[in-house]
Amino acid sequence: MSQFEAFAPGVEVNGETVLAVVDGMGAYTKTAYRILHDNGIIDPKPGRWYPQQSWLDAFREIAEKVGPNTVHRIGVKIPNNAIFPRSIDSLVRALESIDIAYHLNHRGGEIGRYGFRLEARRMATLHCENPYPCEFDRGIIEAVASKFRPPGAIVTTEHEPTPRCRKEGGRTCVYRVRW
Repeated sequence: MSQFEAFAPGVEVNGETVLAVVDGMGAYTKTAYRILHDNGIIDPKPGRWYPQQSWLDAFREIAEKVGPNTVHRIGVKIPNNAIFPRSIDSLVRALESIDIAYHLNHRGGEIGRYGFRLEARRMATLHCENPYPCEFDRGIIEAVASKFRPPGAIVTTEHEPTPRCRKEGGRTCVYRVRW
């Protein structure tokens, strides 16, 4: 399994999450809506559900035609658009909440997960087992960590080398977060 391929048919993603594409493309709103439309997502709205594979097809087009930096920016916008738990009061809880948010914003079958593990007092790993591009996940993790970082802390996020990350046909990418 690799990025851009849904784990199961019938999986859906909500409109709030889909609209992160529009938000992440900034001044290129018309292009974002066109790419979504061309991939079967017509006039996305919060509260509605759309085929995950259509959204992944739009991601593939954005990655190929616009570039990985835009895919990263879309990931950064996810915490502002998608549904997240409200009771987050620390960086650790924020990183743990990514998996909860992922499940709140998808439905209809196997979607994967975001596995969180606290490795040390100021270091954690996230095992991202999902069909999204690496840059997208890095954007989500960086945005969540930055929003909830302790005062004065500098947060770094690194894509850990693995035998086969999603770019190389694997199912999981691992990110190390330090603060």
